[in-house]
Amino acid sequence: MDSSVAPVMINDGQKETRLVSTKQKSSRGGWNAAIFVIFVEMAERFAYYGLAGNLITYLTNELHEPLTTAVKNVNTWIGVSTLFPILGAFIADSYLGRFNTIIISSVIFLLGTVLLTLSVSVFPLHLRKAMSFLALYILSVGEGGHKPCVQTFAADQFDEVTPEEKKEKSSFFNWWYLGIVAAATSASLVVIYVQDNIGWTEGFGIPIGVIAVALTIFLLGIKKYRKEGPVGSPFTGVAQVFVAAARKWRVDETRHGRGVYYGMPSEGQPNTWILARTDQFRFLDKAMIIDNIDTSSKTRNPWRLCSLNQVEEVKLVLRLIPIWFSCIMFTVVQAQLHTYYIKQGSTMIRSIGHFHIPPGSLQALVGITILFAVPFYDRVFVPIARKFTGHPSGITVLQRIGVGLFLSILNMVVSALVEAERVSIAKEYNLMDNPKATIPMTVWWLLPQYMICGLSDAFAVVGLQELFYDQMPEALRSMGAAAYISVVGVGSFISNAIISVVQAISSRSGDKWLGNNLNRAHLDYYYWVLAGLSALSLCVYVCIAMRFVYKKVEEVEKTNGGRWVIMSTTNGEF
Repeated sequence: MDSSVAPVMINDGQKETRLVSTKQKSSRGGWNAAIFVIFVEMAERFAYYGLAGNLITYLTNELHEPLTTAVKNVNTWIGVSTLFPILGAFIADSYLGRFNTIIISSVIFLLGTVLLTLSVSVFPLHLRKAMSFLALYILSVGEGGHKPCVQTFAADQFDEVTPEEKKEKSSFFNWWYLGIVAAATSASLVVIYVQDNIGWTEGFGIPIGVIAVALTIFLLGIKKYRKEGPVGSPFTGVAQVFVAAARKWRVDETRHGRGVYYGMPSEGQPNTWILARTDQFRFLDKAMIIDNIDTSSKTRNPWRLCSLNQVEEVKLVLRLIPIWFSCIMFTVVQAQLHTYYIKQGSTMIRSIGHFHIPPGSLQALVGITILFAVPFYDRVFVPIARKFTGHPSGITVLQRIGVGLFLSILNMVVSALVEAERVSIAKEYNLMDNPKATIPMTVWWLLPQYMICGLSDAFAVVGLQELFYDQMPEALRSMGAAAYISVVGVGSFISNAIISVVQAISSRSGDKWLGNNLNRAHLDYYYWVLAGLSALSLCVYVCIAMRFVYKKVEEVEKTNGGRWVIMSTTNGEF
């Protein structure tokens, strides 16, 4: 909650509720401020994908790790990098604030990049592996503070109460994602090419300069930002609701209750938005019931009596948890982009004239697809869909995510068919036992799976970003960004678990599906397994999404007589 706003009682004679937030109109913020934040995020994404995008090649070719081990190490590093943001979000919300967290984490990320560059240029070979992994996990710490705060801090520059800025925020998530995709695509084309054709020292060194310049640009916009300080531990209020509800589990609102606690009366604003009371998770409503003990107490015990606002905020969090679980398989599918897709491409013809495409640079196809898909979605699809659905965004954010999940299934089906064809050609040319040989099959066979991967990203990833920002309580929005990011991390670990299970089961028959020799492996079978699991996950998602209740908000206005009147009720979605 904005610290400048105090809670008020709202009473229209029949219904009461509590003010949740009002942002004072300010000359700061808007696109003039957000553009500086976008620069630092694009630089960080450029550096991250310049490292992550070719890490599988570095581990197998330079550190000589077996393919399956390297795949698991990549997944583990990505997993840790996307779970640390939970800790980073907690620190930002509780102690440092988002702005300070961005500064500190960017410096840590820069130091990790410097150490990684030194590990391949200064340290002797026997220390290279240890120093490389140390540098990578320092980068993970920097990611932990950077990821959950930058997007949230940029979105905070748009006022939710002002209609014009709310409309800009709806479009912001599309263009924000477009910017970071452009940075990731540039890294795939430039940094990975340098790594493969010039040297790893130069390839790891480029991001150092990019991060340093972007951090300087970010600091230049310091007077333009809307900044909110830390609001305290976001978990305390959540815990209080559960404890209070448990202590009053026998209390009935109609028989034992003396009303509902809405918050202490205070002088409010001329008009604002409030959270509405909802019917889901009714067991939590007991936390706001005033009983005899509360009435007799001189001061409110927050571990026994919570406000309506606190209870509704906890409900917002609980509604998102099933969505989070049902999207894990989507990120398992996307994890193949940084691992097996690259190794597939390394076995195929990648030449265009005298130019050879680095296997890791094929990831740029995903970015290029998104660069076309997002503007088309924002400028063409949404206006057309709006005419049919009447929804401001054309389709709801949950529908958008669902389309992305379906495309990820199609992605695995296409990948399995292409891999089966690749193995068939290897068999035809007697290359089954020669894994380093180039198979007479052009790398453009992989184009469909990369393009579908990009389309699924454009729908699901942007949708998840928007959902976990808009449907989270304001004080928990950094945590919401971390929660969305952590899906990727958990998906990476689940991918490792699936690989281990597939290896264990397929080894019993003496016909390993996954191994160093992709020609003898059955990577296509593995892809079919992922397609089946993703289909089951989509069914679960659809069931959850059909029952999902969007955040409900009400517009209220103060009359000349000093009474608060509810003007309208609407779903709090873009």
